[in-house]
Amino acid sequence: MKTVLEQLREMTVVVADTGEAAAVKEYKPVDCTTNPSLVLKALTDPATEELVAAEIDTGKKTGQTPEQVTETLTVAMGAELAALVPGRVSTEVDACLSFDTEKSVTRGRDIIAEYEKRGIKRNQILIKLASTWEGIRAAEILQNDGIDCNLTLLFSMAQAVACADAKAFLISPFVGRITDWYKKAEGRDSYLPHEDPGVKSVHKIYDYYKSNNIETVVMGASFRSSDQIKALAGCDNLTIAPSLLDEMGNDTSILERALSPNNTSGILPISMDEATFRWEMNADPMATEKLAEGIRNFDVDHKKLIGLIAARMSA
Repeated sequence: MKTVLEQLREMTVVVADTGEAAAVKEYKPVDCTTNPSLVLKALTDPATEELVAAEIDTGKKTGQTPEQVTETLTVAMGAELAALVPGRVSTEVDACLSFDTEKSVTRGRDIIAEYEKRGIKRNQILIKLASTWEGIRAAEILQNDGIDCNLTLLFSMAQAVACADAKAFLISPFVGRITDWYKKAEGRDSYLPHEDPGVKSVHKIYDYYKSNNIETVVMGASFRSSDQIKALAGCDNLTIAPSLLDEMGNDTSILERALSPNNTSGILPISMDEATFRWEMNADPMATEKLAEGIRNFDVDHKKLIGLIAARMSA
């Protein structure tokens, strides 16, 4: 009998939500996605010690700053992952650039250039940007350069519409974080899958995209349980943590398809300019708070990375 994970792979591209090479080797995802939090975990993994030491040594010999070594190390880890998956590796633009379109574009181009120096083609990489108005505009420019983008920290339909208009390659709606917010706001301990606010948000976005023949890939992210994942079976992509991949790999229940491009409501196109985007975000406290919190937390972990690298460089 097939496991839930095997059944899921027949209808959805499974992405590993990890930056650890060992986990990628074990679960064999099509793609893998990273962020500063995941890279920080990988940095303390003994399996990556040799790679980390080599990058720090090179940085010291070439007079790089800790910030520069952090950037090259992130790409070095991504390059290792790119050799393990047949699809894409997402690499994040610094969270502190989330409200600066020009600098985000420059950073995205620099990341691609660093990958290409290491023999990794741009069509193996996704540049990951926060779904701020400025981040979405940066993605639009990069997409026109032939650099595909992953718009992350996405919590609202306004963000999803703007990303589609920018022709972003992929979006990452954060299911679990949406649910977390509503649990706290409504005093709930749990939701049934069909009433889960995070799940419902992705259903709505998926419906809008497929109803309007939008090519942008919908990749559900940030899951708190396998039930949330099962409720999105059939979504284009789902990025899943190793613990949940393991759980579904040991589950032999029947998995029903929940989303299909052939089953949509026919929702009409939505007009989205900057003023409308900012108003819609202002009117949605969940999306505004979770976006800001996500950017802050990614920035904290990015600074931790720089601090660890600085300490090792001076040791």
